[in-house]
Amino acid sequence: MAWLVLSGILLCMLGAGLGTSDLEDVLPPAPHSCPDICICAADVLSCAGRGLQDLPVALPTTAAELDLSHNALKRLHPGWLAPLSRLRALHLGYNKLEVLGHGAFTNASGLRTLDLSSNMLRMLHTHDLDGLEELEKLLLFNNSLMHLDLDAFQGLRMLSHLYLSCNELSSFSFNHLHGLGLTRLRTLDLSSNWLKHISIPELAALPTYLKNRLYLHNNPLPCDCSLYHLLRRWHQRGLSALHDFELEYTCLVFKVSESRVRFFEHSRVFKNCSVAAAPGLELPEEQLHTQVGQSLRLFCNTSVPATRVAWVSPKNELLVAPASQDGSIAVLADGSLAIGRVQEQHAGVFVCLASGPRLHHNQTLEYNVSVQKARPEPETFNTGFTTLLGCIVGLVLVLLYLFAPPCRGCCHCCQRACRNRCWPRASSPLQELSAQSSMLSTTPPDAPSRKASVHKHVVFLEPGKKGLNGRVQLAVAEDFDLCNPMGLQLKTGSESASSTGSEGLMMS
Repeated sequence: MAWLVLSGILLCMLGAGLGTSDLEDVLPPAPHSCPDICICAADVLSCAGRGLQDLPVALPTTAAELDLSHNALKRLHPGWLAPLSRLRALHLGYNKLEVLGHGAFTNASGLRTLDLSSNMLRMLHTHDLDGLEELEKLLLFNNSLMHLDLDAFQGLRMLSHLYLSCNELSSFSFNHLHGLGLTRLRTLDLSSNWLKHISIPELAALPTYLKNRLYLHNNPLPCDCSLYHLLRRWHQRGLSALHDFELEYTCLVFKVSESRVRFFEHSRVFKNCSVAAAPGLELPEEQLHTQVGQSLRLFCNTSVPATRVAWVSPKNELLVAPASQDGSIAVLADGSLAIGRVQEQHAGVFVCLASGPRLHHNQTLEYNVSVQKARPEPETFNTGFTTLLGCIVGLVLVLLYLFAPPCRGCCHCCQRACRNRCWPRASSPLQELSAQSSMLSTTPPDAPSRKASVHKHVVFLEPGKKGLNGRVQLAVAEDFDLCNPMGLQLKTGSESASSTGSEGLMMS
């Protein structure tokens, strides 16, 4: 207690001797104070567009996002981010940074997003990005980068999106990606650079999930047959990087910019390219078919034994031993992938990433797994029983036909039913059509008359005779006795002579 009283007296004496303004310079700033030139809102600190030529001091330690874009910053001090232990996003775009320097991010282990776009960076050295072990998104587009060290991205094990477009890169190594691993990387933007040569085997060895978002458009690439076949195959496979910017994929026929043509619109430039070598550019996906509920095991068979094996699921989930997040997929000790009970969510492309000292570069194997629902087993059907039943029914019908006498009251029943039914007397369309169609009949003049069916009321046709001028005489069987078909009377030629000028029907 005496120590606290003594400390208070000393502070009061110091304040009386130095004054209030001098005391503020001596005492450390409060951890939650906001600089006057910045705007603070919760854990977001914005100092954008303030014309800063140097980094601000006394930043609040609670900041999780710091925006210093649109200023005139030229350099970053080593360890300047040490107080910001909670920082997750840092925006340094639209400044005048020419170099980063060693130690600029050594105290930013929790940083997830780093925006260095639209600066004046010309080179990226090996240790410029040290300390960014958890970085996921790095924006370096719209700089003046001409050179990248072979290990410029070494240590960025969690990086998934790298944007290097609108720079001056003339080459890029896809073999080791300048120290960047393939396990996490999903987007690599190299568009609008000066790339003049690309290793086709290195491109073909990339996994499918990276090819899908590998942007190479708007580069002065040569019109090489191997590159043409590779990009055309990617386009046919529906990779989004090719489909979204297919008109911007160009190449140079000659070594001048005026000879630039589009890959997919000037096929005559590649008409002499041999198609035989195209299938060998990249290994095809191995097609696997399985059903829901079955077990599946995939082996990562590389050219030589690998020391490290990782898998990428169709959902872009990195799978390493022992298992996946939901526990449905297991990575065994030998590097193989095992699924105990396959579900529909497991359909898609599984990629095996193998690496080791004896492998020249990371090798990838791809398995395209299609999952189908199990079909229910069909019920057993006894055909012998149905055959026997059909024979019995047929035999009964034959016996009834041969030995059963006809019913004597059938005629009276039919006659009564016909009399009770009211039939129209006017000419029907069917009769008129029959009369007209008979004019084109091919029946010989002396052919016998067509006979009526005892089951229908039809129009009877009688061929035209001499003296009728080719007209056809009609008679309608409407009210004839089904039991006495001979009672139907047909009009003779003499009886119908008076009706030759009429289209009506002759009734008895």
